[in-house]
Formats: sequence, structure tokens, C-alpha cells
Amino acid sequence: MSSASAAIPQPGRTKAFLRLVMIEHSVFALPFAYIAALTAMFRMDGNIHWGRLLLVTICMVGLRTFAMAVNRIIDREIDARNPRTAHRELVTGAMSVKHAWTGALVAVVVFLGSAALLNPLCLALAPIAVVPMVIYPYGKRFTNFPQAILGLAQAMGPIGGWLAITGEWSWDAVILGLAVGIWIGGFDLIYACQDVDTDREIGVMSVPARFGIPAAIHGARVCHALTTGLLIWYAVATDAGTFFWLGLMIVAGAFVYEHSIVRPHDLSRLNRAFFSVNGFIGIALFVCALLDLLVRGLTV
Repeated sequence: MSSASAAIPQPGRTKAFLRLVMIEHSVFALPFAYIAALTAMFRMDGNIHWGRLLLVTICMVGLRTFAMAVNRIIDREIDARNPRTAHRELVTGAMSVKHAWTGALVAVVVFLGSAALLNPLCLALAPIAVVPMVIYPYGKRFTNFPQAILGLAQAMGPIGGWLAITGEWSWDAVILGLAVGIWIGGFDLIYACQDVDTDREIGVMSVPARFGIPAAIHGARVCHALTTGLLIWYAVATDAGTFFWLGLMIVAGAFVYEHSIVRPHDLSRLNRAFFSVNGFIGIALFVCALLDLLVRGLTV
């Protein structure tokens, strides 16, 4: 680390770390953990338990922060060779590896501590949730399907949200978890398309690099069709009401829009599809699911 970077004051390091882990991207998976947690509360006693919901939030943000920090640390040499990612904090020196590891370790301790405060089952399963977060960044080095590992990691959010409330396994939460995992894996297929040339040059493995952009786009469409089917299954399994079904219609419409603006030979609006549309999907379905539960009797 250079003397200049060592002289950066703590607030600067904190801001750099938050940029490093892209903390705002918690919007993708967090709403689905809330949907699972609130549905579990509705089934349990019909009341919102704010303390547990806060712990779910801390768990989700803590684990995701750990995962992103580890991802950036492990991938820093790859990032340095990719023009799109060469500005990242560990490449430019805005954040040192030492400080990134410190942030990652604090985040995982916060995650484990919050899990311990929820219930014994959450604490027992928490270390298992950490494993795919560490394996994922290595995935692009040994498989053409790293998005499958990412999907597995993301699928645990809703399952953990339900476990946090009931302390018991739920197959309904598994359905929602699979929907989230396949959804995120699908839009990551789209996101990876912008790095095809660089990935092939430096040996990074991915579906677009191995099979081409058209195959990746078609794969993402299949993933999002499966996601829609799984969300319908979840709605039926949990006896969802009108507002949740309205949310599913909005999600389906958003998927159609996303795939209308991203085509195999036109990636010019890829960032809009990745950030705006997928962020909207999570928030829209959460709002509709919350309204549905409130109308059905969930007490604030």
C-alpha cells in the first residue's frame, strides 16, 4: 500500500468500502427475504415482529457485504485486466486489501452474531450460507456456469428470512428461494455479456464467453420464465391474495420489458436492464406482497 493511500482518513476508507461492496445493490435480494419473513409472521401469529425483521435486515446486509468484499478481493487481478472494472477500489488503491479484509471480517461477524440472536437453527446453518459466497468468485476459474453458484448463494436469502421467524424449515420458502436464485442467475447472464471479449482474452469462464452472447440471452429468458413459474407456485402454496397476483403481473411485465431492450446484437441498454429493471422488480413485488398480507390481516 502506498503512503498516499495509507494517509486516507477513516471516513474516506469507509466510503471506499461501501463503493467497493456496492451496498445499494442490497435492493435486489433483501425484498424477497422480507417477503418470506413477513409471510412467516402472518402464518405464525399475524403480527409484524420488528425486532426480528431488523435482525433479518442486518443478517442479509452483513452476509452480502462479506460476499461482495471477498469477491472483489479474490477478483482484483482479473478486475485490473478488464477496462470496465479497472476503476474498482482495490485496483486503483482507493481501498487496500488489508482494509477490505477487515471490512469483510466485520461483516461476517455481524452476520453470525445476528443469526445467533435469531434462533439456534439460524446460527447452526449460518456458516453453511457463507460457503457459496466464498466459492462463487472462484467459479469463473473452473466452470462455465458461475451464475449457478451465484444463484445458489442468493436462493438462501428467502429461506433464511423464513427460518429467522419460525426456526423451522419451510418448503414454501425454498420455492421462493429458487425463484430468487434463478432470477438473479438469469440477469447475471445478461450482465456478463458485456465482458465477453475480455473474458475470452484473459481466460475467465462464463456462459457468454463459452457459448456466445445469443446463448446467454436465451438462457436468461429461460431463467426468467422459470422464475415467473416459481413465483406463481409460491403464490398458490401460500394462498396469496389479489395484491400479490398483481405484483406477479408487474414482474412478468418487467421481464418482458427487460428482454425487449436487451438483444443479442444490441447491449446498449444493458445497464438499464440490469440495475433499473431488476431493482424495480424486487421493490414492486415486495410492496404488493406487503399490501396483500396487510389486507389479509397482518398487523403492524
